[in-house]
Amino acid sequence: MEFILGRYALLFYSTIAFIITTIAAFEYAAMVPVAIVLALVSALGWHDYTQKKRSVLGNYPLLGRFRFIFESIRPELRQYFWESDTDELPYSRNQRAMVYQRAKNIIAARPFGSILNMYEENFNWLNHSISPSHIDANDFYTTVGVGPRAYDISVLNISGTSFGALSPPAIEALSLGAKRGGFAHNTGEGSFSKYHQAGGGDSIWQISTGYFGCRTEDGNFDPEAFREKSQLDQIKMIEIKISQGAKPGHGGMLMAPKVTPEIAATRGIPEYQDCISPSRHSAFSTPNELLDFAETLRDLSGGKPVGIKLCIGHPWEFIAIVKAMVETDKIIDFITVDGAEGGTGAAPVEFAQHLGSPLRDALVFVDNALRGAGLRDRIKVAASAKIISAYDIIRHCALGADWCNMARPFMFAIGCIQARDCASGNCPSGVATMNPSRYRVLDVNDRAQRVHNFHKNTLVALREMLEAAGLTHTHQLNRRHIVRRLSASQIKLADQIYPRVEVNALIEGKPVEDPRLASYWHRVSGASFQPIDNDRL
Repeated sequence: MEFILGRYALLFYSTIAFIITTIAAFEYAAMVPVAIVLALVSALGWHDYTQKKRSVLGNYPLLGRFRFIFESIRPELRQYFWESDTDELPYSRNQRAMVYQRAKNIIAARPFGSILNMYEENFNWLNHSISPSHIDANDFYTTVGVGPRAYDISVLNISGTSFGALSPPAIEALSLGAKRGGFAHNTGEGSFSKYHQAGGGDSIWQISTGYFGCRTEDGNFDPEAFREKSQLDQIKMIEIKISQGAKPGHGGMLMAPKVTPEIAATRGIPEYQDCISPSRHSAFSTPNELLDFAETLRDLSGGKPVGIKLCIGHPWEFIAIVKAMVETDKIIDFITVDGAEGGTGAAPVEFAQHLGSPLRDALVFVDNALRGAGLRDRIKVAASAKIISAYDIIRHCALGADWCNMARPFMFAIGCIQARDCASGNCPSGVATMNPSRYRVLDVNDRAQRVHNFHKNTLVALREMLEAAGLTHTHQLNRRHIVRRLSASQIKLADQIYPRVEVNALIEGKPVEDPRLASYWHRVSGASFQPIDNDRL
């Protein structure tokens, strides 16, 4: 009965139909194509029945294939039909719509009130003033570094987007958009490519563990190659990437299909082989050596600002870096704090979901450490992770950031649809692929204008929010401006939720509320990333 009415029915009837049409084809030539099609279907069904690799196909020949078809389009079905407007997977429909509208200069207003539940736990907001301010311009800049090569950076910039992870026209459009808007574009670890250069935008050259663009044949740092490229006027700052929020403790990953000859030449690696960056730097192994390396890069680049990017993990490791700066007076110019909720083209699932500190907690910790060590006025801090709106910028600046970096929102601006197929090389929008037949759809000039529009319109919204709060610059924001609901009956300022540390408290031996600083400050030094009494961790 299973062959007639059960799980083998489709196989049974396709076989019977094939036999009948084959017999009929001897009499009627018009039945030949039908017989051929049924022969192929029947052969596929019997293959399913006899194979042992897929149990579903073996038990449900032909019929089981519908399971794999529907599974393959499940993300699209969910995104377009069943996903709520506020489901953040990882960005909600409302968030993406806001970016698309601002990128196209379409009003991003929402009618009929908020759809958010303001009495839900963890809801948060910005306190406003009954005496709003007036701001004449949207230019919110921060000066990074000292001397003639110091750089005035916008409050919103493009986070690390590597050539190779993103397509050539995508990289060029982002860089050109940054040029038009007067903000910066981080190269990502894939080196400063000709497409970054073609766009002409201010660039932050990221130097990671693979030293792409400035590496020797055996993969170590090449000072002369770095000197030559870093002298380009378009490169404004240098960022040493220690770890990345989406996969901390794991090297960058560029899958073989994306490692084209052009990518290989740019990075100095073999063609069409998986490019897995080392998990740690070979140029340094202690906090003191890290600071020496930063000073080397500053000297080789002619005095350009040099900073580090990291996801916070073991607190004593970052505290050791801060302690080393206090002990040696070798000060890095900026720190980019990358949260665990940050994005990437490819990462092991467990790394992306369960490793590293989320951004807000990390940002508060970094701000506290620098304040306690008396370094906060000398070192600028950037926030990088899941940031998309003007309110996100305000919230993170209030928690300790001087500016914010975004990658995925700017990818939305140039056409990304959140297909989450970045690693395969088959990106449907042409943004995250090295396949020319796919990225041909990206017009650089048009997408660059969208990048500019999104930046401009986000800063307009930022200005209006600052005015509503009675402020004139993001530098005036602090933790007392942000309110968070802890329960239906309890709300607190961020200043009351997170631990506070007075300026110079660690230097002067004053008590500090942050237990991580209190526990480790006197147990670390610049000689090692590990505490002196390692057995007491």
